[in-house]
Formats: sequence, C-alpha cells, structure tokens
Amino acid sequence: MRPTRPSMQELIRQRRRAGFVGRGDERAAFRANLDMSPEDERHRFLFHVHGNAGVGKSFLVRELEQVARERGALTAYLDDGAGSVPEVLELISRQFAAQGRRLKDLERLLSAHRERRHEAELAAVSVPPTEPPGPSAGSVAVARASLVGLGMVPGVGAFAGALDPAQLAQHADRLRSGIGARFRSHEDAQLVLDPESVLTPVLLDELSQAAPAVPWIVLFFDTYERTGRFVDGWLHTVMTSERYGALPATVVVVTAGQLPFDSARWGGFGDFMTDLPLQPFTEPETRGLLAGKGVVAEPVVSEVLRLTGGLPVLVSTLAESRPADPQDVSDPSTTAVERFLKWEADPVRRSVALACALPRKLDADVFRAALDVDGSDGELDALYAWLRGLPFVSERGGRVTYHDVVRAPMLRLQRRERPRIWATRQRGLAAVFTQWRTEAEAGRSTEELWTDEGWRELRLAELYHLLCAGESAQLSSALRDVVDACEQGESVAGRWARVLAEAGRDAETGVLAEWGRMLAEALDSGGTAAALELVLRGTGVEPSLPGLPSPIDHEASHGWGAELDPATAARAYRTRAVARDLAGDPRGAVHDLSRALDLVPDDPRSLALRGEYFRVLAYFGDALRDLDRALELNPADAFARASRGATRLSRHELDEALADLDRAVGLKPDYPWALVRRARVHRALGNQDHQLADLDRAVAGDPDWAWVRCERGDALRVAGRDEDALADYDHALALEPGYGSARASRGASLANLGRHEEALADLNQVLEARPTYTWALLQRAAVHRHLGAHDRAAADEAYAARLAGPGEEP
Repeated sequence: MRPTRPSMQELIRQRRRAGFVGRGDERAAFRANLDMSPEDERHRFLFHVHGNAGVGKSFLVRELEQVARERGALTAYLDDGAGSVPEVLELISRQFAAQGRRLKDLERLLSAHRERRHEAELAAVSVPPTEPPGPSAGSVAVARASLVGLGMVPGVGAFAGALDPAQLAQHADRLRSGIGARFRSHEDAQLVLDPESVLTPVLLDELSQAAPAVPWIVLFFDTYERTGRFVDGWLHTVMTSERYGALPATVVVVTAGQLPFDSARWGGFGDFMTDLPLQPFTEPETRGLLAGKGVVAEPVVSEVLRLTGGLPVLVSTLAESRPADPQDVSDPSTTAVERFLKWEADPVRRSVALACALPRKLDADVFRAALDVDGSDGELDALYAWLRGLPFVSERGGRVTYHDVVRAPMLRLQRRERPRIWATRQRGLAAVFTQWRTEAEAGRSTEELWTDEGWRELRLAELYHLLCAGESAQLSSALRDVVDACEQGESVAGRWARVLAEAGRDAETGVLAEWGRMLAEALDSGGTAAALELVLRGTGVEPSLPGLPSPIDHEASHGWGAELDPATAARAYRTRAVARDLAGDPRGAVHDLSRALDLVPDDPRSLALRGEYFRVLAYFGDALRDLDRALELNPADAFARASRGATRLSRHELDEALADLDRAVGLKPDYPWALVRRARVHRALGNQDHQLADLDRAVAGDPDWAWVRCERGDALRVAGRDEDALADYDHALALEPGYGSARASRGASLANLGRHEEALADLNQVLEARPTYTWALLQRAAVHRHLGAHDRAAADEAYAARLAGPGEEP
C-alpha cells in the first residue's frame, strides 16, 4: 500500500507547532541534514544554537526534537536539571527507555555508580592511607580533576596554589587506596574516581546496538551555558576521539546556549558542525507572527516592533493577547504578563496564571497546590491544560516552567503590589513541600535520603518558598543543607547555591543572592572545600583572614544573619579536613579536626581521623591518645583499630600491633589495608608464611588494587620467587602504568632473573620521573655494575649517598 500523506491541516499544525512563526531556515537546515546519509560530505554531526535569553533557543530545540521524532529518531533532551556526566547518562537512559529502547547495561552501571558514589566519602575517611615512596603518574590528574570536579570529597580550593603537584598527587593515591579497601574491584573504584571512563564506553556500545533499529539518534543539550561547564570537554572527547570507543555515525548532537561554541576546543570541528546563531525576529517574521494571531493594525504592529525588539518570547506573549490599540501595548520587559492578563476576561484564569508563577516548576500536583481557587477535578484539569498552552510556558518530562523573561515581572507584580498575600502563598507552598518531603523520609536514613534526587528536589522547593516568604531563620537551615550537600559532591552543592541565588533574585533579598553567588563562585573555583570555607567564615564559625573582611556583609544582612549549630560546623570541619589531607596538608587536616572536636568533643569519627593523621605525621603518642579514646567510644571501629595497629607497628610494638590488627581483621575480614599492615607485622616478626598468607587474602579480597599487588610482589621477591613477583608487578602496572614503586620493584626482580637490559629500562623510566628515588638509584647501580658500566654505577651510588641516607624498599 502507498503511504498515506498527511492532510493539509496536519501539515499546517506541524508548521505552527513551535508556537510562533519563524526560524524556518534553521528548521529546514536541520530537516535537510536528516535527509542525508552520514557519509554525505554535506552532513553535519553537530548543531549549535546560540543567542540571548528570550530569543527562542528552547522553543527551537523542542521543534528540532519533534522534527527528529518525525524522522523516526531516538532522542534525548538534557538541560540544567543534570549536574554531571553521570546524571546526563541517567537522563538519556531514562528517556530512551520511555521510547521503548532500554539501555540495560548502562542502567546497571548507573545503579552501581549511585551506590558507590554514596560510599565514596566513607571510603576516603574509613581506611588509613598508605605512604608509598612516590605518587603514580595518573594521580596528578585524579587530584586535579576527579577529586575537585566530581566533588567526591571537597576540592582543594584555596590550598591548591601553594601545593607541590607531586605532593597533591601522592595524597590522591591515598584516596585511591582508601577506596580500594572499601570496593572489591577496580571497576567499582573507577566508578567513583573516574565514572566517565567506565560509563561512557558502555553508553557508546549501547548506542551502537540501538543504531541499526532507528534511522537517527539525536541528543539535545539545552541551557549549554550551564551544562557545557561539565559536558563540553566530555562531549568533545566522545565525538572527536576514540578514547571511549566508536560513536555510531547516525548520532547527531544539538546544543543550545547563550554563548558561541568554544573555538579553542571545537575550532577543528568546523567542517562537521552547523552554527545556528539566533537573532531577534526580523520585522517580516514579527509581522508574520502577529498576523497569524490576528494582530494586523499598523499602529499596534509598530508599537510591538518598537517595544519587543523582535524578542520572540515577548512578541509571542503580546501576540497572544491580541491588542487592538497601541495604548494596549506597554513595555514588555516589565509588564508583558500584566498586559496579557488585562485581555484575559476570565478572572479565574488570571488568578491561576499569577499563582502558578510562584513555583519554579509545576506538575499537576504542584499546580493544584499553587491555586487559590476551588473546582472539580475536571475544571482543574481544564485549567491546567490551558496553562500548559500559554505561549510563555514550556513543558518537559511532565514538568512545566514559565519563561524567565515573563516569570520575573509576574513575580515582581505580586511581590510589590500584594506583599502579604505573596508571603502567605509562599508559606502555603512550602508547607505542601514539607509534607511531601516528610512522607518521603519515612523509614529511611539521612544518608539514604541525600542520595535520593526526588527527596532533594522536594527539599529544595520547600527551602525556596520559605526563603521567598522572608523566613530569615531558613538561611541558617539552607547553609546546614549546604554542608550536607558538599558531602554528596559539587553538583549537588551547586543546586543549593542556585536555589539561594534564585530566592534572592525572586524575593529581592540581597543577602540570599549574595550567598548564592559566592557559593557558586567558590564551587567553580575551588570545589566543595572552598564552599565549606565560605560557609564557615560567612557564619562566623571561623574568623575571617587577617586583613580581609568577612565574605558576607553581616551589616547589610537586615535580620538575615546565618549561623551553624556546633554539630553542623563540626561536620564541615571534618569534611574539609579530609580535603586538606588529600591536598597534601595533613597538618591542616589535624587543625580542622581539632576545631571539630572543640565543637563536639568525644566524636569517635573525628578522633579516629585525627589519630590517623597524627600517625602520618609521625606524632605517634598523639595518635595513640586519639585512637585509644575513639576505641573507648566505639570498640567496633575497624578503621580506628587498624590505624592504632599501624601506629604501634611504627613504634616497633609488634605484639600490641598484631593484637590490634587481628581485631581489625576480625571485625572486617575483607579489610585489605589491615591485612597488608598485619603482613608487615609478620614480616617484622620473621613470620614469612603468615606474611604471604595475609597478602594472599588481601589480593583475593581486592585483586585489582595495585598497591596490594605491589606489596605481595615485594614479599615474593624477598622470598626469592621473582617469577611470581613479576606477575603481581605486571598486574599492578596494567592497572596503574605510572605506579613508580611497582615499576622499580619489577626492575629489581628482572635483574634477579638475569634480564638486566629490561631491568635497566624499568629503572631508567622510574628515575626519569623521580630522580631522587634512592632505592631505585641503588638498584640501577647494581644493574650498571653487572653490565660493566662501573662509572655509571659509581655515579648512582654517589648520588644516592648525598640524598637522605640509604633508601627504603618500596
């Protein structure tokens, strides 16, 4: 049968679906692109829409998505509701599933990522750090990118500029070790440290499997001025390199934001992309839109042209109100919605339009909560359908939002003309969200709630309305939330910064706007550690820096002063302490934990952490004092028990160390860090069989932890089992090619096996990266001497002697 052509009416509806006339060239270019094969040199893989607020970018993106759907494409739309690459992949997976294409492998890994991400902060503080001779090469990238960018632990913030990169990297290695102790596989650890490297190849594989079933796969990234901050580099890598695998040629990407594409990054991609700069409507486009709404009187059209400047959202709003006289048209930048309501004869609809501007987002339930009118379900459904059809309202995923250009004057109108009603309605909405949040909390732990996006959204909405209502005590509550949000990462903390900024803007409360702005800047520049420092200083818990004013002007707060309760302040200090230690500042970490313990004495977690950092600093008496007290308060803390065992080992109290580590392993049998430390005690006691047995258990517990593999390799090498040792070193280096300690040890085993040229290559590589590695210098000297290069051997030995004494084994 011949395919049925659409009717004229259907075609007209399609052409007018975007809600305004215009953008025909842009739509035609996108439609034509989908009519070409990917092999056609004219085909473009990327479209970038950009222009000022209100110019119609989101309207056009939605139209392009509909065009793609009509071509049978599988599509996903992402906006600033996502705050990280994993969240982007979560939304893609969810939207594809709604179109009948589940990405099952990606869903599984995303679920695992959420679980591991929740455990990551505990991992960073629940396993004592190692002290390897030097950082792995990959650790600098981890320290500078993963730790700060992912917000897994607070970023190094203001401390970064004063740190030696190698020092920063060494402490990043410690975090990797802590995660390895908690997670049983390398993939689990990577899901936390570098989720993109694990999740992205699975996404590309899933897309490759989906591609044969659909003509196109189109991904839309809206509000790119925000999402591009974390998506742009990832997207560039995915589209222009094979780092994560092959991307099907039938994938098309559309981005939309206020700024042009970054030419420094994307300049070489120009032949494969289409730039779509959106300008305000031309006069013919504006006239066409007005004519389509029956607005044709020349004086009225001229006034609309003068006042709107062709800005599509304002032209559309005024066209919808169908003004018949120039006097009916006033400045849309301040009264566009008011003028629209003037022509809406139904007072109920006028009231609904105003009331529904108060929530940041609406669904059918929020719509009913926002109303101050009664009606049957049918009447309310009809009103909601009317609201969704307004020209300045957009809908995505069952949520509707007002365009900012229109919502802002609508809020201003209500706030200034009816301030008491404004406050009452804001409190009413807050009460509804409070009820829904409370219902969501039933039977769940605080930690579980903070990982639940639905609960977080309810809390943010509740907080926004309370702040808009002028509830000054809620600023302190919001900052307490910020401390908890920082434990979840930069993306989550950023949402709290944004809600403070939005409440400050919408309620015209300067101190809220200032907190939101400064928190966002802190998160962008220094991660969650910088945000925590701002909270501590801005609430007066921590004094301002000498010669500098408080980051928040308390004199201008007008009753909005913020403070933290001792327990929250202690949590902030403890979280920042972990960041300082990872940034190579264990002394700063001890200082922060001391402040935390001043606020909440005898907190076992803070005591155990401070004891561990004292151990790292070789203040063994102080370490034992804290760890003893921590274990009095919580005898079942395997972390504190293992740390005390390691401290006693450092003091050569071998029997006491063995007792503590026996107890730690008894509390947590699959505790690789404690098993390795106990193996070191056995080595010191001369119990080689027990040493290797513990290391075998540690490797069985986590076969993909490079440090554990290297430890066992060293024990095997000392036992004369160099072939077995090589297998462990090779495995460690496959996991971490830059692991200098493992490579130096492999060089020693290769030399023991008579493979001197290979040994020399390994040792040269290590010493090129770390010239002062004394142990490796001595190993290379021995190899040089065996090869007859006595001058080189003497030079290595002399240099090693000038360094800090004889080198320790790795």
